[in-house]
Amino acid sequence: MKTQVGIIGGGPSGLLLSQLLHMQGIDTVVLEKRSREYVLGRIRAGVLEHGFANLMREANCGVRMDAEGEIHDGFDIAYDGVRNHVDLKGLTGGNSVIVYGQTELTRDLYEAREKMGGAVIHHAENVQPHDMTSDSPYLTYTKDGEAQRIDCDYIIGADGFHGVSRKSIPKDKIREFERVYPFGWLGVLLNTKPVSPELIYAKHERGFALCSLRSQTLSRYYIQVPLSGSVEDWSDDDFWGELKRRLPADVSAQLETGPSIEKSIAPLRSFVAEPMRHGNMFLAGDAAHIVPPTGARGLNSAASDIYYLYHAMLDHYKKGDDTGLENYSQKALARVWKGQRFSWWMTTLLHQFPENSDFDNKLQQIDLEYLFSSESAMKSLAENYVGLPF
Repeated sequence: MKTQVGIIGGGPSGLLLSQLLHMQGIDTVVLEKRSREYVLGRIRAGVLEHGFANLMREANCGVRMDAEGEIHDGFDIAYDGVRNHVDLKGLTGGNSVIVYGQTELTRDLYEAREKMGGAVIHHAENVQPHDMTSDSPYLTYTKDGEAQRIDCDYIIGADGFHGVSRKSIPKDKIREFERVYPFGWLGVLLNTKPVSPELIYAKHERGFALCSLRSQTLSRYYIQVPLSGSVEDWSDDDFWGELKRRLPADVSAQLETGPSIEKSIAPLRSFVAEPMRHGNMFLAGDAAHIVPPTGARGLNSAASDIYYLYHAMLDHYKKGDDTGLENYSQKALARVWKGQRFSWWMTTLLHQFPENSDFDNKLQQIDLEYLFSSESAMKSLAENYVGLPF
């Protein structure tokens, strides 16, 4: 088989790039190790910055997002039992975010690929990129026990943190930066009305908490927990009791609880691999960078990679201009590191760190007090949250 762009990974990044390129007459093949049902079963965050939303519309995949997604013009940060509002729309000159579950977004992309006859190959085992630094890279994989090969002009590694793409780059050709945080988020999903129409981030001496949502009938709540425990340590009653302790009294009083339909613990990590290109293979999304979920940058950082790759590929195939491809890694990383800084800042601002001294804890408190006393500080928070320009 031969294609122009071979994409490893059938998550939102790979599917979005495939859809955008296909619409411009550029041929792609997507290889995904898992089944479509498995990919759609992943429960992930869904706070989309305005640039990502526009990219979905450009890919003709924004109809359901615009009809069912929740436009959020702000959110709350609670500390010392008091809620403080962040007016995203007012602070950024009219920008906002859309809350739309990653599962639904991925479903829209799958359906769009299906309608256009896009090549998405599931159950592709043992995927391996080859000759990445040559003019004739290719992919091999196994399907139904038979070895397969795809020759291509370019390879896109969008197969996540644990995927093969980044690991295929020689160690002396890549540098990795990482910080692993000493806690995780215990998340619970349930069919209840959210306690608030907008997100509430809560800082408390017992640990961080977040009230989020997927829709007006599907709620998502999180609490900071030690990594030493497991999901089995937490009954639903234990979770609700701890969450209520960390929220302002008026929020706890309105909280509608119920049996969880999904419960998991996610460790928090900051990670960046540089460069994001090796020969004619380009990394995108979690294959190249991971952020803590505190600032809602993960999926959005992946979308900015796709934006840069899409336009670089367009320039190459339509204009014979390789400037975008040559500059991809530098341009993508400039935005990635800004997202890393914001996610790190939000995480250190709102979580309890077991190693913190009294001095550290006092600085956290002063940082919060300064934030809500300074319009400039609030604007900086808001412009990062809605998304920096591509």
